[in-house]
Amino acid sequence: MNDARQRRKGPLGRILVIIPTYNEVDNIRPVVSRVRATVPEAHVLVADDNSPDGTGKVADEIAYEDDHVHVLHREGKEGLGAAYLAGFRWGIDNGYDVLVEMDADGSHQPEELPRLLTALKGADLVLGSRWVPGGRVVNWPKSREFISRGGSTYSRMLLGMPLRDITGGYRAFRRETLQGLGMDDVASQGYCFQVDLAHRAVRAGYHVVEVPITFVERERGDSKMSRDILVEALWRVTAWGVQSRVNQVLGRGHTG
Repeated sequence: MNDARQRRKGPLGRILVIIPTYNEVDNIRPVVSRVRATVPEAHVLVADDNSPDGTGKVADEIAYEDDHVHVLHREGKEGLGAAYLAGFRWGIDNGYDVLVEMDADGSHQPEELPRLLTALKGADLVLGSRWVPGGRVVNWPKSREFISRGGSTYSRMLLGMPLRDITGGYRAFRRETLQGLGMDDVASQGYCFQVDLAHRAVRAGYHVVEVPITFVERERGDSKMSRDILVEALWRVTAWGVQSRVNQVLGRGHTG
């Protein structure tokens, strides 16, 4: 980790904001425009899962107009985790130093990205957090807030992590952090994907920081949250927690 600490003292380098999309035709142009206006030096990668509503075509039009915007066309809907992993690999292969996760629907406000990037100068991974002092959600039903808070609390307690918002998806990684997390065997999706990467980072000894964000419920389009995503998160986190406890008893440490 000494090398990682030395790297954190230097400039951030090239920044790539990865925005996965599936049927976000009404949202993609506004969110990309806001990213470009807020952090002009950053590049944007739209990872589109062959959206039937034409999101990929609109993304191509934006990329044609702006050389800081790129499009990764994927064959079909494979889930949030797969889209981000493909985006991470594209970014690493193309020499980016910082890779950012951001939703396409505007719930992650691009205007808050500088706060994450500033915090990353002293960290390996920064989480935009709804559940630390100063963080909040806007226009969320109580049921959704209960699920999100409950999911983070359950994961934190079962996995022994000090993080408050483990399921959130507004994040900034250093390239070296992602390379050290063993992405080749990540199979989780949705909420669980976010828990998985945060757990791997904490377990590996990386310096993870949370900064407050305001999460705004989408105004256009449909949420991708589903019962299957919640069920996967519950059983995977439970399995990881049980395995971790077993390994502690047997003196093997943690496993992923």
